Amino acid sequence: MDATAHRVVPSTCWECSAYCGSLVTVDAAGKAVKVAPNPASPVSRGAFCVKGIRALPEMTYQPARLTHPLRRVGARGSGRWERVGWDAALDEMAENLAAVRARHGGPALVGAVSGAAFSRGPVMALLMRSLGSPNWMINQDLCGGCRAVSDRITGTAITGGEDVANAACLLLVGRNPAAADPPQWMEMKRAKERGCKVVVIDPFRTQAAELADLWLRPRPGTDAAIALAMIRHLVVAGAWDRGFVARHCHGFDALAERAARYTPETAAAITGVPASDIARASELYAAGPSCFVSGHGIDAASNGVQTFRAFHALVAISGNLDRVGGNRRAKRPPGFRTWMDLLHDPRFRLPEEVERRTIGADRYPLWAGPLGWQTACHNSSVLEAMLTGEPYPVRALYASGVNIAVMYPDTRRTLAALRSLDFLCVAAHTMTPTAAVADLVLPKTTGLEEEEVALTPKVPCVTYTAAVGPPQGEARSDLDIAVGLLDRMRALGAVEAELLPWRSREEFNRFLIGASGISMEALRRDGFARFPYELGDFENQVFATPTGKVELHSTQLEKLGLDPLPDYVAPLDRQAAPSVREAYPLLLQTGIRERTYHHSRFREQAWARKVSPDPKVHVHPDTAAAHGLRDGAWVAVEAAGGSGAVRLRAAVSDRTQPGVLTTGVGWWLPERPGPEFGALDVNVNAALSYTGRMDPVTGSVDTGAIPCRVRLVAEAQ
Repeated sequence: MDATAHRVVPSTCWECSAYCGSLVTVDAAGKAVKVAPNPASPVSRGAFCVKGIRALPEMTYQPARLTHPLRRVGARGSGRWERVGWDAALDEMAENLAAVRARHGGPALVGAVSGAAFSRGPVMALLMRSLGSPNWMINQDLCGGCRAVSDRITGTAITGGEDVANAACLLLVGRNPAAADPPQWMEMKRAKERGCKVVVIDPFRTQAAELADLWLRPRPGTDAAIALAMIRHLVVAGAWDRGFVARHCHGFDALAERAARYTPETAAAITGVPASDIARASELYAAGPSCFVSGHGIDAASNGVQTFRAFHALVAISGNLDRVGGNRRAKRPPGFRTWMDLLHDPRFRLPEEVERRTIGADRYPLWAGPLGWQTACHNSSVLEAMLTGEPYPVRALYASGVNIAVMYPDTRRTLAALRSLDFLCVAAHTMTPTAAVADLVLPKTTGLEEEEVALTPKVPCVTYTAAVGPPQGEARSDLDIAVGLLDRMRALGAVEAELLPWRSREEFNRFLIGASGISMEALRRDGFARFPYELGDFENQVFATPTGKVELHSTQLEKLGLDPLPDYVAPLDRQAAPSVREAYPLLLQTGIRERTYHHSRFREQAWARKVSPDPKVHVHPDTAAAHGLRDGAWVAVEAAGGSGAVRLRAAVSDRTQPGVLTTGVGWWLPERPGPEFGALDVNVNAALSYTGRMDPVTGSVDTGAIPCRVRLVAEAQ
């Protein structure tokens, strides 16, 4: 191909929530031949990762790519498929969904996506609502949900790490931006070079911990005690922002009284961190301006919301909310609509009495149903409804872009629930363990084939993802699939309400832009658009809480009979019975990030498997010696309350603490026989439980501080 026929398209990678700006070189046939970072992007400033540079193009053009609809012709999970056209596929999908709806009602239909961080989230939610179902599943109870619900309850309107570039102190808690967020990691290193103090709270020795001025290494699941001790320090030292607290905070005196319990010595006894280090961390943060940077390490836990509430309260009373060098609140151009706005817009809602039937809304009303963060249902309860019919039958599922058979804890239970359905349809890029047990598999477009417009709160700008070329084969976007399905459901008389009005991505994206003054043409030209904003405009950018203030004492939690103040809640292992701790003497931490993979994605790519061929579990040398383990050996890990052991390859080092096993998630092996593709063997979720103790606000289960045991096993086959 003549190089002169190539063109460079500014875009944004949306493989993850970092939203790195990209420059995509496209040949005359519309194929992306190179993906490179965009130095002009205000979000990433030239940072990028290998997943966007290499994994995304390979996912788009690889031989294993699904490019045509497939209909199951053998037994479910047999791997026997026939190729069908889109008309036949959508007809079959519509007929099956309509039949379930007629027998059991609209709520018997459920959708599943990763969440509302990408457009497929609201598209799925509004599709389900159009069919009369309030039920759609998201992964955020396992990733980011405790943070987001705490933020919503407290009213801070932050994500974390918004102004690293101007901070005098960075407080990183349970986050490793070197693997999770390249732009943030780059900014963090720059901040360190100019003299910014870096405080890291993390049980695992990450790259950030190695860079830190002060590394606090708590016992897993005990971080809230440190946050409360830091709050106490601000109160005792008089370092809290009196003006901001007086004008904009509710419940300071009650918070101060609660935090008074947590002296550095008390927090040290809980966490194992020296009291002097806790005191020093408090002093560095109090000096400010300070930026709180949070991660998965304190999320996805039965005490996750309370832990985040403690840190969010710390940000608020310290005066670091919406200031230079602190945590900037989410900004937007007037008139712009976010994907989250669509979920809560009355124009696109079902009647409240229907939304109250969302599975999980009775137990977790700030997570599921009309008052919920994303209004999504409670996943574990949905699986139970599939298996038992309680609180009512769930008989059909449409999952798009999410590999729930791998990503949900208790893989066996998830697969059993999927197999029990009357109808399962999965839209995917490759044949995953979730797709392999479906009745119908639909080919999805990738981030090189569809146009996205998004507001990026971390760096105030609107980002643009370009459709740089035509879809491979017959792949379609989520919106195109939904429009085609609704046309057929409407003809069958199975549409409850017209809540998905857009017929094209162009129409959808222009609706989001609205009257904001952002130009679609400018977005396509540059890949982003900046907009003016103001810091500290608390009178205009109101706190979205019942009191109209930052709620240090939550009126919403109090109304639900839950503790309205942040507090330390002992992690799962501290509350386990002595017999359990005796049988399972170690602790399991999951969720560690790898640069190569994004959750369960890219496991089929040869280059990624060459870099990281096997699922690793980090084991401290003392633990390895005590249990007869050696570096590189295969070991069996079994968690208390789980449904069986999984095999992982031991990586012996002092990065993890003695007695703590640390591993990632999302492993499956496309080269193994289907339909599980090794997901019951090498995926740590197969060893975990999706029931038991849950966060009383989000319904999140523990993915860390889980009592476990380990033994040496034979080489994996």
